[in-house]
Amino acid sequence: MSTTRGARARAREEVTAAIKDEARRQLAAEGAAKLSLRAVARELGMVSSALYRYFPSRDDLLTALIIDAYDSIGEAAEQADAALLKKAAKTTDSTAGAIAPLRRWVTVSEAVRAWALAHPHEYALIFGSPVPGYTAPMTTVPAASRVGLLFLGIVRDAYQGRGIAEPPLPEELRPEAERLGADLAPDLPPAVVAALVAAWAQLFGLIGFELFGQFNRVVEDRATFFTHAATQLAHGVGLVLPRE
Repeated sequence: MSTTRGARARAREEVTAAIKDEARRQLAAEGAAKLSLRAVARELGMVSSALYRYFPSRDDLLTALIIDAYDSIGEAAEQADAALLKKAAKTTDSTAGAIAPLRRWVTVSEAVRAWALAHPHEYALIFGSPVPGYTAPMTTVPAASRVGLLFLGIVRDAYQGRGIAEPPLPEELRPEAERLGADLAPDLPPAVVAALVAAWAQLFGLIGFELFGQFNRVVEDRATFFTHAATQLAHGVGLVLPRE
């Protein structure tokens, strides 16, 4: 009996994966707004009623694709950070601990960019224009938070370690910064949290500009430009070497 259930579960996983793969192909060809369960079923040789047993609606399929995309970019960022930390743990350089947060920020930023360039249509799904008639449910939040939480963890490690250069905070922004701090990271100074949110938005804006063509005939050496910009954003958050 358990063998039968296992075979059924594997078969369901295979069909679900095939549905998602075809949906991603349609995203690339037509865009998210034109995603159709009937079209997916037709391309897979399924009747629509059979596909509905896997995804009851277009929105359910979109949600699954969005969660997959967020998890994929989050995993890419986390793996890049883990690899850097593993490498740093083996070094005998006495300055490694001091420069690690800045290096981690840039490394993670570059990993996010690399993922976006390799998955442009999935990036557009999660960071591009909203899909008409679709509202992402709360079930997308954990996956969507992975990259942001990783950046937050890098800043927190720096703050709890050798320290960071706290950015200036205009008085008119203090109430909003304090609200952000209370919601996102009560253990960090409000000025740092406000700068982090701004840097997070600017980082994805840089990637979007490159991916969607706004840098055409403007920026040529985009990898070098991005690394420099990501470094400047890290400085703005306070990830610089503390003065001795």
